Amino acid sequence: MALSVHLKTVTDLRGKGDRIAKVAFRGLSFYTRVLENCEDEAPFDETFRWPIASSIDVNEMLEIQVFNYSKVFSNRLVGTFRMVLQKVVEEGQLEVTDTLIDDNNAVIRTSISIEIRYQAMDGTVGAWNDEEFLESPNARLEGDPYETDGLLSSRRQSPSKTSAAERALRRAGKGVFSAMKLGKVRAAKDDHRKQDEPAVLEAEDLDRKAMRLGGGLDPDTISLASVTAVTTNVSNKRSKPDIKMEPSAGRPMDYQVSITIIEARQLVGLNMDPVVCVEVGEEKKYTSMKESTNCPYYNEYFVFDFHVPPDVMFDKILKLSVIHSKNLLRSGTLVGSFKMDVGTVYSQPEHQFYHKWAILSDPDDITAGLKGYLKVDVAVVGKGDNIKTPHKANETDEDDIEGNLLLPDGVPPERQWARFYIKIYRAEGLPRMNTSIMANVKKALIGENKDLVDPYVQVVFAGQKGKTSVQKSSYEPLWNEQIVFTEMFPPLCKRIKVQIRDSDKVNDVAIGTHFIDLRKVSNEGDKGFLPTFGPAWVNMYGSTRNYTLMDEHQDLNEGLGEGVSFRARLLIGLSVEILDTSNPEITSSTEVQLDQATPVADNCTGKMEEFFLFGSFLEATMVDRKNGDKPINFEVTIGNYGNEIDGISKPVIKKKKEGGAGNEEASELLQNSSDEEDNDDEEFVSISVTPPMKPLITDRNYFHLPYFDKKPCMYIKSWWQDQRRRLYNANIMDKIADKLEEGLNDVHEMMKTEKPHPERRLRGVLEELSSGCLRFVTLANKDQNHSSRTRLDRERLKSCMRELETMGQQAKTLRSQVKKTTIREKLKQSQNFLQKLRFLADEPQHSIPDIFIWMMSNNKRIAYARIPSKDILYSIVDEEMGKDCGKVKTVFLKLPGKKGFGPAGWTVQAKMEIYLWLGLNKQRKDFLGGLPCGFEERKLPKGQGIPFFPPISLIYTMKQVFQLRVHMYQARSLFAADSSGLSDPFARVFFITQSQCTEVLNETLCPTWDQLLVFDNVELYGEVHEMRDDPPIIVIEIYDQDTVGKADFMGRTFAKPVVKMSDEEYCPPRFPPQLEYYQIYRGNSTAGDLLAAFELLQIGPAGKSDLPPIDGPTDMDRGPILPVPLGIRPVLSKYRVEILFWGLRDLKRVNLAQVDRPRVDIECAGKGVQSSLIQNYKKNPNFSTLVKWFEVDLPENELLHPPLNIRVVDCRAFGRYTLVGSHAVNSLRKFIYRPPDKKAQHWSTAAKLMNAYKTLANGGPYSHPAGEIVVNVEPEVPIKKMETMVKLEANSDAVVKVDPSEEEKEKKKKKKKGGAEEMEDDEPDESMLDWWSKYFASIETMKEHLRQQEAAAAEAEEKEEMEMTEGSKGHGKSKEKIKVPKEDKKKKQQQQQQPQQPEVLERKNKLKIDEMKVYPKELETEFDNFEDWLHTFNLLRGKIGDDDDNAADEERIVGRFKGSMCVYKVPLPDDITKEAGYDPNFGMFQGIPSNDPINVLVRVYVVRATDLHPADINGKADPYVVIKLGKTDIKDKENYISKQLNPVFGKSFDIEATFPMESMLTVAVYDWDLVGSDDLIGETKIDLENRYYSKHRATCGVSGTYSIHGYNIWRDPQKPTQILSRLCKEGKLDGPHYGPGGRVKVANRVFTGPTELEDENGQKKQTDEHLALTVLHHWEGIPRVGCKLVPEHVETRPLLNPDKPGIEQGRLELWVDMFPMDMPAPGPAIDIAPRKPKKYELRVIVWNTDEVILEDDDYFTGEKSSDIFVRGWLKGQQEDKQDTDVHYHSLTGEGNFNWRYIFPFDYLAAEEKIVISKKESMFSWDETEYKIPARLTLQVWDADHFSADDFLGAIELDLNRFPRGAKTAKQCSMELGTGEAEVPLISIFKQKRVKGWWPFLARDENDEMEITGKVEAELHLLTAEEAEKSPAGLARNEPDPLEKPNRPDTSFIWFLNPLKSIKYLICTRYKWLIIKIVLALLLVIMVGLFLYSMPGYMVKKLLGA
Repeated sequence: MALSVHLKTVTDLRGKGDRIAKVAFRGLSFYTRVLENCEDEAPFDETFRWPIASSIDVNEMLEIQVFNYSKVFSNRLVGTFRMVLQKVVEEGQLEVTDTLIDDNNAVIRTSISIEIRYQAMDGTVGAWNDEEFLESPNARLEGDPYETDGLLSSRRQSPSKTSAAERALRRAGKGVFSAMKLGKVRAAKDDHRKQDEPAVLEAEDLDRKAMRLGGGLDPDTISLASVTAVTTNVSNKRSKPDIKMEPSAGRPMDYQVSITIIEARQLVGLNMDPVVCVEVGEEKKYTSMKESTNCPYYNEYFVFDFHVPPDVMFDKILKLSVIHSKNLLRSGTLVGSFKMDVGTVYSQPEHQFYHKWAILSDPDDITAGLKGYLKVDVAVVGKGDNIKTPHKANETDEDDIEGNLLLPDGVPPERQWARFYIKIYRAEGLPRMNTSIMANVKKALIGENKDLVDPYVQVVFAGQKGKTSVQKSSYEPLWNEQIVFTEMFPPLCKRIKVQIRDSDKVNDVAIGTHFIDLRKVSNEGDKGFLPTFGPAWVNMYGSTRNYTLMDEHQDLNEGLGEGVSFRARLLIGLSVEILDTSNPEITSSTEVQLDQATPVADNCTGKMEEFFLFGSFLEATMVDRKNGDKPINFEVTIGNYGNEIDGISKPVIKKKKEGGAGNEEASELLQNSSDEEDNDDEEFVSISVTPPMKPLITDRNYFHLPYFDKKPCMYIKSWWQDQRRRLYNANIMDKIADKLEEGLNDVHEMMKTEKPHPERRLRGVLEELSSGCLRFVTLANKDQNHSSRTRLDRERLKSCMRELETMGQQAKTLRSQVKKTTIREKLKQSQNFLQKLRFLADEPQHSIPDIFIWMMSNNKRIAYARIPSKDILYSIVDEEMGKDCGKVKTVFLKLPGKKGFGPAGWTVQAKMEIYLWLGLNKQRKDFLGGLPCGFEERKLPKGQGIPFFPPISLIYTMKQVFQLRVHMYQARSLFAADSSGLSDPFARVFFITQSQCTEVLNETLCPTWDQLLVFDNVELYGEVHEMRDDPPIIVIEIYDQDTVGKADFMGRTFAKPVVKMSDEEYCPPRFPPQLEYYQIYRGNSTAGDLLAAFELLQIGPAGKSDLPPIDGPTDMDRGPILPVPLGIRPVLSKYRVEILFWGLRDLKRVNLAQVDRPRVDIECAGKGVQSSLIQNYKKNPNFSTLVKWFEVDLPENELLHPPLNIRVVDCRAFGRYTLVGSHAVNSLRKFIYRPPDKKAQHWSTAAKLMNAYKTLANGGPYSHPAGEIVVNVEPEVPIKKMETMVKLEANSDAVVKVDPSEEEKEKKKKKKKGGAEEMEDDEPDESMLDWWSKYFASIETMKEHLRQQEAAAAEAEEKEEMEMTEGSKGHGKSKEKIKVPKEDKKKKQQQQQQPQQPEVLERKNKLKIDEMKVYPKELETEFDNFEDWLHTFNLLRGKIGDDDDNAADEERIVGRFKGSMCVYKVPLPDDITKEAGYDPNFGMFQGIPSNDPINVLVRVYVVRATDLHPADINGKADPYVVIKLGKTDIKDKENYISKQLNPVFGKSFDIEATFPMESMLTVAVYDWDLVGSDDLIGETKIDLENRYYSKHRATCGVSGTYSIHGYNIWRDPQKPTQILSRLCKEGKLDGPHYGPGGRVKVANRVFTGPTELEDENGQKKQTDEHLALTVLHHWEGIPRVGCKLVPEHVETRPLLNPDKPGIEQGRLELWVDMFPMDMPAPGPAIDIAPRKPKKYELRVIVWNTDEVILEDDDYFTGEKSSDIFVRGWLKGQQEDKQDTDVHYHSLTGEGNFNWRYIFPFDYLAAEEKIVISKKESMFSWDETEYKIPARLTLQVWDADHFSADDFLGAIELDLNRFPRGAKTAKQCSMELGTGEAEVPLISIFKQKRVKGWWPFLARDENDEMEITGKVEAELHLLTAEEAEKSPAGLARNEPDPLEKPNRPDTSFIWFLNPLKSIKYLICTRYKWLIIKIVLALLLVIMVGLFLYSMPGYMVKKLLGA
C-alpha cells in the first residue's frame, strides 16, 4: 500500500530566486531538490511515495508548502496547499491544479499542479504489492525523495563538496580549517549565481538580511544551518572514508597505580594486629604490622608500574584487604576486603580518589555487616596524565567517614550483596582447534569422524573465575549451565569477560572473547533497571580461522585489538538478584557456583530470516607492491557464510538445499526456511569471492587491479535471527550523533579560524539535535515483534527514549542560551551530548555479525577491512538505514593483528571503492539502487532473465574523461624522518589508477612545492551529473626521500576535487578553487597540514581546448615544473620580520664533537637572515648583534602564513657547516604586531584601565579636580559584594588609599573558630612565630581560596542562568551597565592572586600572621613561562621514534635558542618611530637589557617533597637533595632523610653563577643507598635566565608587608622605594612622587597607605616603604608598562625521571631568589630548617576502674570475677606499653590501682603529630622517623596465669581533641567513647592536666559496640624542662610516690595461701549454708537412729523384756 504524489509545477511565483517545496503526509515530510534562479515557474516534476501500513482515513490531509530557499536562514514560506484525501481514497487517482494560501489563509495567485495516486489492498493491511515493491531501481532515481534535517534541504548527510577527507576528519574529531568548507566569501560578479555557491555570507550582510527578513530579528537568535552544505544536490552515492588507519587498542602503554594507605578505623575484632594487603592484578604488597589496635595508622605509600594495553589495565582488580596477625609462619585471618577495578579509578575526575574511606566487608560471610573502614588515596596515571594532588597540609578536620567513602559518584554508600547469574546456553560456528593429523589417525584407528574442538566457557568478573563443563568434540556445543557470582551491588567492576576456550591438555587457548559492559546493560536512574542481558547471541571475533599450533594473532582471541575474522557466536543471558542477607537460607560464601540453567526456546532470540548481502568492487588500487606479483582476489564473509577457505566446520549437513550455499551454519537454521522459498530461487548459489586477477603497476610503491569498466560483484545468502530493530535504533542515534559531531567541528573550525558568528552555527546544530531527538522518539516507538524482544531491549528502548527526549529539551533550552560570550561553555555542554549519544547508540546485544573483506593472494589472507553490519543494513525508513548502505564506500585494507601496529600499519595495503547492501532477501529489489548509473548487469547463465537475480559483474557503458589538476602549494609541521631532525619531503598524489609526485625539497619540514600536477585522460565510469557531485577521493601521501633504500612514509590525507563539467563555465564562485588546509595523519596521530587545491575538469567533445589554459613554467630554473596558477595562489603583501637574537643554550654534541662556533639561520617563505657568529660557545653563548631584520612577501590571509624555520649550524674549519638542530614556528600570529588604531585607542586603554581597576574599586566616582579617582585599597578586606563600578579615562588620575587604622583594628579583632579549634589559651608570642607558621598559614589560605573559587564558579553559573532567562534586554547599554556578578567574581580572583589581600581567616593563631603565596604548580605556568619578551625555542634533531604515537620530544631536544621575533606590515606608522628614546637599531625591541655575561648569587630554598616514588624494596626511599647549576654540583648526601616519602628538607643553598653560561638550574631528589650508586627519584629544571630578565621581576618575590625584623623580614637588598623608582625609570614613567598624608603618585595614579614602621624595640619611625610596596602590589594597574610582579611565594614543581617519561615521580616545594653581584649583597638566608619536635612527658595516673565485665568463673563456686589490670601506651610506641599491677579477684568489676605511667615523647605542634625515631627491623642501618597522630590508648585486661590474658575493652584518646572525662563513674556513658556525647572536646596541650572517668569499649558477637568497663584516670602533660624540675616515679615509686590502693582481702591468689582462701570462701559466704547443712545432718542422723533402733525397742516393749 502506498500513497504517491507527483508534484509537477508551481506557477505564477513572484520575483526570481531559489525554490524548494516540502510535501508532508502523516508527519513524514519529503523535500524536493532546490530549483535555482526560477522566475515565475518552478518545474519540480518529482514523485514522492509513502509506504503506509494502515488504510488512509477520508479525513486525512496532504500538505504541500512552497518556500523561497535560503542557504543561511530558515526558508521563507511562499504559500501552502492543503487537501483532504477523501476524493483520492474513493477514486484512487486524481489530478489537481489549485492556488496556494499564505500565512493569513488568504489566497495568493501562485498555483500548483499535482497528481495523486493511492493503492489500497483489499482489506489486507500492510502487505506489499509485488510489482510496486520490486519496481525497477532506475525509475526512482530522478526524484529520489529524501528526508530533511529540518533546516536545510540537505540529505542524510549534509551534502557538500567538502572533501571526503575533511568529513573523515570531522568524524575523527579533528578539524581542518578548510577554506572551502566554510565557504570563503567570494564576490559574485553579478547576481547570476552559479549552481552551488558557498553557503556563507558576510557577517554584516547576514545581519542586514536578518533584519530585512525577520522584521528586525535579534541577531542573537539567528541560527545557521550546516555550513558544510556548500552544494545542495549531491547524489549521495558515496560515504565518508575514515582517515585513521591504525588500531589504537591493544597497544601496551605505561601506567602507574599509586596507593597510600593512611589509616583504618572501627576494625571488627578485639585487640588485633592488622596488616593491609594491597593487590593490583597479580601483584601484592603489604604494609607493616601495627600491634594490638583496631584503628591502626600507617601512612604508607605503594606504587605499581605496568606496561600493558589500556583494556587489560582497566580490567585489573584493585583489592585492599585487612589481615589480622599475619607473620612469616601464618598467613593470618582476613578481617575484610574491598575491591574495584582500575578503570573505575581512572574514570574519576583527575584519575584519583583522595583521602577516601573504603568500606571493608568479608567475602566469606555476606550476612555480616561492615568490617571496618580503610582510609586511602588511589591514583592511576597513564603517560602524559598529570595528577593534581590536593595540597598536603595538616589534616586537622575530624574525618567525616560517611561523607568521604571510596565510591564513585552516584553509588549508594550502603551496597548490598547480589547474585550475578551468567547463563551459557549454546554456541555455534566454532573453528577447528586441533590439527587434522591427529583426527585422521583417530579416524583410521576407531573409524569415527569427530569435530576438532573441545569447548568450554570461562567467565571472569571482579577478580573471580567460573567455568562451564567441557563439551567434547563439538562445533555446536550445548551447555545450558549458569555461573553464579556473588558480589556487592552496584559492583565497582565494569566488565564481565566471557570467553570460549578450547580444553586441551597441552595448549588450552581462547577461541573468542566477549566483554559485557555493565554500564550498557543497566541503568542507575530512578527509572532504571538492574543489569540484564539476553538471552541473546553475542558474536566473537579474533584471529583467522585456520588452525596453527602457534597462532600469531592469539591476542585477538583474548579480546585485545580488533578481531580480523568471525570466530563463533554464543547464546548467553545475564540476570542479577539482590540478596536479602537477613534470610537464613542464604549461603554466606561468595565462591563461584555452577548450576544447570533451564534451556531456552529456539525462537526466543528472534525469527530466522534469510538475509541477502550484495557487494560490488568498483576499484582496487594502491595495492602494496609486496603483493603485486601474484594474482589477487577478494573474499567477503558474513559470519561463516562466504568463507570458503576455513569457514567450514560442519562435517555433515543433514539437509542441504539444492545448490545450497556453503551452509555451515546449524542445520536447524535451514529447516525452518519454508519450502516455497526453496523453490523461489533454486538456482541461487552464493558467490563470495571475486575472480583472481593479476595487478598492474601504478608506480614504484603501488599496484592496481585492472577493473576498468568491468566491476566484479559478490552476493551471499545467510540466515540470522531477525533483530534488525536493535540495529535500526542504533543507526538513528548514530546519525544524530554524526550530524552533531560534524556541526560541533564546524563551530570549532569557525572559532579557530575566527570566522564571524560561530554562535549562530551552534544554534543551528542544537536545533538539528533537538529535532533529531524528537524524530527518534517517534520512530523507535513503533516497535513491532514483541516475542523476541528481551527485557534489555524493552528497558533500553524506554531509557533511550527518555534520554533522547530530555536531550531534545535540553538542546532547545541550550540553544536559547547561546550568545557570543557563552559559546565556549555551551560548546562544552554540547560535547557532553555527543558522548552520551555515542554511549547510547552502542547496542550491547548483537544480531548480525560484522562483514569482513579479505584480500587474498595465492589463497593466503593478506589484509582485511571490517565493516559493522549495521552500517550497511537496509531499511525503508531513511533514518534507520545504515550510513553506508547502498553507497560507494572507500575502504582501506589493513594488516591483521599486531602486524598492523606501528609503521607497518600505516602503509595502505589496498584502497577499495566498494558498494555494499545488506537486507532481508524479500526486500531485495532495491539492492542496486545506490550504484553509480550507466551499467549493464552480467548474470550467471541460469539467472538470465530473472528479475532481481544478482549479477556477477557490472559492465559500465558510460564513461567520462576528465583532467585532474592538483595544486600542491605547501605543507607545514611535517614529521621528522631523518636523523638531522628534518626530512626531504615529496608528495605522491593518487587518483583512480594514476599517480604523480611533486619534486623533492631537501632538508625541510615545511616544504613550499608551489607545483601543479596534471593528470590527463582520467576515465571515470558512470553518469555525468553524479560525477559532478560525488567525485572519487584523491589520496595524497607524503614521503621522505632517502638516497639509499625506499622512501619513508610520513603521512597521508584525503581530498575531494571541485568538479567542472564540460558545459559549465570556469568562473567564480566555484572556480578557480581556493587553497585550503588538509590535516595529514600518520597512523592515529596528526603529522602536519597540507595546503592545496584540487579541480577535476571534464574533457568535452571538443577535447582539451575548452579547458582553462595552463600558464607554462614561469621560472626556468625549476625546469618543466608548473607553478600553481595565479588565481589560486594566495595574495601576498610585504612584511618585515625582525628577529631578536639573544643566545643559544644547552647545545648537545654533534657526531661526538662539541659545538664551538654556532650560528642561527632564520628562513621564512624563501627569505631569511643569519645571526652573527658566536666565536666561542663555551665562553659566551650569547650573540653580539641583538636585532636583525628581513623583508618578505607573505599572504594577506594570516591563516595561510608559512612557518618560520630556525636552524642552528656549527661552523667548522675549512668552511664546513653541520646542522645542530632546527625548530619550526608554525604560527606567526602571536608575533604579529598590529599598530594601534587611532580612533580605538582611547577606548581600548580606557577599557584596559577599567579591567585593571575593577578589582580595586570600592566606592562611587569621586569628583577630584584633575579628574582623579580615589580607589581605596584595604589590605585586609573580607570579600564583600561590590555595587559600584569606577570608570577611568585614559588621562585621569587615580588615588589608591590605604587606611592604617584598619590594619590595627583588624589585629585587635580576636576571632575564634569554635571550641575544637581553640588551641592555645595565650596568644602565640611574636617570638614563637617562625617561617613555618607563615607557611602553614599560607597553605590554609590557599585551600580556603580553592574552596572559594569552586563556590564562586558555582555562584557565577547560577547568575548566568538567571541572566539567560532574563533574556538580552540591555544589549545596547553594555557600556554603561557593568554587571555586578562578573565584577564580584573578578574581585575574588584578584584577592586570590594577591597574597597581601588575604581574607582575615579566623585562624588558630589569633595574631595576624603575614602570609606568602603558595602556588600548587610551577611559577612558570602562573606567569606564562616568563616569556614576556624573551622566548625559548627548543631545537630538535633526530628521527621521531615510531614506537609511540607521540614519541617524547624530550630525547630529540638538542638545545635551545633564545630570542624573539616581530612581524609587521611595512611601512609602519610614523608616530612609533618618533617616540622619545627610539633606537632604530633595536626596531620593535626597545628597552631590552644588554646580554653581556652577568654574575648572580642564586639562593635556592628547598622546603619539602611530597609523594615521592619509592626507590627501595621496602616501599620507601631515603631522599636527599642534589642541586646542579653550571659546574656547581651540590650533593646534600650526608643529610639524607631515612625511609621517608614525604621528607621535609628545609634547607637553603647558595650558588654563584654567571649568566648566560650557567642558567639552567636542576634540583634533583636522589635516593641514598648504603651499597651501590644512589638512584635518581626525580628532578626538575628551572630556567633562571628567563626569570632574571622577565618584567615580572622574578628575582626576589615581593613580600606582602614590609618589616625589618622578625620572621617576615624583608629579603631583598633593594627596598621597595628603590625597586619602585627603578621600575619607573625603566618604564619612562613620571614618578614616584611621595606626598604628605601617606600619598604617592606614579604616572597618573595616586596611592595612599600607612607611613609608620616599627623596629625590633617597638620604636615607630616614618617611612615611605609601605607606600612604595602598595604600588608594587598594584603594578599591573599602571598604564602601559604595568604587569603583575612575582610575590613572595613557594612553588610546587613536579619531579620527573627520564626513564619514566611523562609520569610524575613526586613533587618538590621550593623557591629561588637571585641577586646580581654588582648590587649590595643580600642579608643572610632565611632559616627554614624543619621545626624540631618539642620534648614532652605525659604522666597518666590510673586511679580506679569500675563496672569492668567479669570474665572468670570461680573453680569452687562458679562465681563470676575478674583479675583486672590496665595497660596503656602512646600510639606508635606499642613496644613501650606499660601495665598496672593486677587487682585480683574483683567481684564487682571495681579495681583500685593508684598507678602512674610515664610516656616521654617528641611532639610537633604545627602538624599535631608525635615524632618517633626507631629502627624498622634489626637489619635496618639507621633509624626511621615516623610522624603519628598523638593518641593515648588505655586497655583493660583480665589476667590469666596459665592461658593468654583476655582483652576486655579499650579507649583511645586523641590528645589534641578528646572528650572531657565524667565527674563520677555513674555519669560516664558509652557516648564518651564513640564521640557522640555533647561534651566539650579538650586538648591536653592546652589544659595540661585533666582528670575524669572514661568508658572502655569493645564489640560484642553482633559487632555492636558495648561498654565493658570504666576507668578513672588523670592525664598530666609537662614539657621536658618541667619534668626535670618536678620528677615523678613510675608505678608507685619515689619521687612523688602514690599511696597503696585500698584493696579488699579477697584480691589475693588462692594457691599461695589455700587455708586463708578456704576460710574466706567458706566462712564468709557460706556460713549460713553450713549451719543449715549441719542442722539438717543432725536431723537426718536423729531420724536414722530412730528408725534403726525403733524395731528392737518395740520388740522389747512388746515382749516386755
